[in-house]
This record gives sequence, structure tokens and C-alpha cells, in this order.
Amino acid sequence: MRADKGLILWIDLDNPTDEEIKTILSGVFEFHPLTIEDCVTPSSLPKIEDYEEYLFLVMHAVDFNRSDKFATTELDLFLGKDYLVTYHRTPLKSVQGAIDRVTKGAGFLARGPDRLAHTVLDLLVDNYQPVMVELVRELEEIEESVLTKDSSSKAFMSEILKVRGDFSQLRAIAGPQREVIERLARGENKLIRTTMLPYFRDLRDNLARLDAIGASHHERLMMAFDIFLNKAAFEANEGIKFLTALTAVTLPMVMVGGWYGMNFDHMPELRSPHGYLWAGCLTLVSTALMVIYLKKKKWF
Repeated sequence: MRADKGLILWIDLDNPTDEEIKTILSGVFEFHPLTIEDCVTPSSLPKIEDYEEYLFLVMHAVDFNRSDKFATTELDLFLGKDYLVTYHRTPLKSVQGAIDRVTKGAGFLARGPDRLAHTVLDLLVDNYQPVMVELVRELEEIEESVLTKDSSSKAFMSEILKVRGDFSQLRAIAGPQREVIERLARGENKLIRTTMLPYFRDLRDNLARLDAIGASHHERLMMAFDIFLNKAAFEANEGIKFLTALTAVTLPMVMVGGWYGMNFDHMPELRSPHGYLWAGCLTLVSTALMVIYLKKKKWF
């Protein structure tokens, strides 16, 4: 099949068996053993390797939902002069979208394997947008609830940290992939035609824009986190202020009770017929004065 001149070949390996891996990757195309090992062993970082006869790329598709949070799927691409081989363990929307375009558009493959690889990568990056929209929705919910009085401190703190981790993970994926696309956009390899360079530059710019948006929303999230911490500190200060006010109100009673609780033999008030009345009035008046003072200070 590879001997046919003028034939553009695309082979998509969707969760292949060991026999298919050996037959196609090792047998038909004779790819380097290290690239095959990279396919079999998942990698957390994107990469690009130039093997002269073909380019090997490791990219990552993302998916997100509020129950399972972040999910990443590795996509490996072998880009040759007249072929494209894609390898992934789970179905990908980007690959399926490219397949639909190929089957519906006559002559699509004739445009070249580099155009086909760009289509797959472009769809992969486009699928980042729903993830970003969902994360922004969570961020807006956090911003709306950060000032509510019924927010649970532990639950809210946990939610902020989770969303912060999601934004960090998205940026950790998008940033290195931008560097991979940058190498393709510079036209360093003969397998990328000059006519395709603007398309890859546009793809690079999309990833840069995605990373910038992620950084901006990450800053918004940290501002919400600071507001939450300030709110928690303010509420703690209010509680301390109230307890201090209660202590201040009881201070006259403690002082009067402590003074007359010493029971000295030569304390004239102890034998006075009006001693109890005077002590009670002194306690009430001093307590009332303390309450009035605290109200003026707005501690009550």
C-alpha cells in the first residue's frame, strides 16, 4: 500500500491491540522503537521529535466535567511525506471530527498529510474552549458566593483550591503544546510545506491566547481567594470584638465583687446598713456607663 505513488495514507489506531501495534508501527512503517515506547507508555508532557523521514508528536486532548473534573487523553502523531498515523487509547472528538471532514470532503486527503495533521490539531485545540467555558462558569459562581454569609469556610476553601488546580493543569498542558506548535510554525522541517506555516502560526496563536486567558482567570480566582480570606479574618475580628465587649461589660461587676469580697475586718461598708444598696447601685451604674461607652464605639 505504501508503494503506491501519489497516495496519501491516514491510519488511525484507536486503542489498538499489541498485534496491531507490532504489525503497523514496527512492521509496516518501521518507526523508531523509542517512539513506539512513547505511544505505549503515556506521557504527561507534549513533545516533538524529528526523525528526518517523519515527525513524531505527543499532544494531549482535554475533557472536563464537574463530577470527574479534568481528564486528559494522549494523542500521538507520526507525520511522514505521504502518510499520517495517529495513535490514541480512547476515542477523541478531534480525530472523529477530522475523519468526518475526510469522508465528507472529496479530495481532502490530496491536500497533504501536513494539512491533515493541522486539521486534527486544530480540532484538538478547539475542544479546549468548552473546558475553558466550564471553568469560567465555576469561577463566576465562586465570585458570586465569595461575599455571601452562608458559605461554609471548609467547603468554599476546597472548591477554590480545586478550581485553582484545574486552571493550573490547563495551563500546564497548553503551554508546552504551544512550544511544540511553535517548532512546526517556524518551518524547520521539510515535511511542513511553506503554504501550511500560516495555519500552524494561527494554531500557535490560539494556544497562546488560551494560555493568556487561563492566566487572567487564575488571577481572578486568586483575588476571590484573597477576598474570602479577608472576609474570614473580618468575621473572626468581629467575634473577638464581641467577646471583648462582653468582657468589658462584666468588668464593673468583677471589680466591685472582688473589692468587697476581700472581707477585711475594718472595711466600714461591711457594717453599714446601706452597704448592699450602695454596692448594687455602683455595680449597675458602672455597668450602664460601660455599655453606653461601648455603643458609642460601635462595638455593639
